[in-house]
Amino acid sequence: MKPTTASMAQDLPPTGGYEPVQYKRNLPARGFRPSYYLAAVGLIMTWGLYKYVKGAREHNELAREKMWSRIYLIPLLQAETDRDQVRRYWADQGREQELLGKTTKVYHSDRFVRPTYAVTPSHISK
Repeated sequence: MKPTTASMAQDLPPTGGYEPVQYKRNLPARGFRPSYYLAAVGLIMTWGLYKYVKGAREHNELAREKMWSRIYLIPLLQAETDRDQVRRYWADQGREQELLGKTTKVYHSDRFVRPTYAVTPSHISK
């Protein structure tokens, strides 16, 4: 038997074609647009940098104020040290007068010379 084309009906697409096949998932986008996240991170970083710079300037101002306060206190501290040394000098002169009966001159003038030695405890030996 020889097949004939007239007797067999060929399966053809419908007139106008098939409907399109949906292969994509229709899910809503989660979260905000990426540009919103980028803008938020930029704002947060800008605010942090602003606070950092403000704190650094405050720190520098406090350091400058501390330095100048120490500079202004130097004459007062120096005068206090000088008064203490003069008091010690007169006390030494008084002890020397009491022990020896006279004061000896170590230097060739009456000018006060700041001591150049350090007082150490007696129990420490060299």
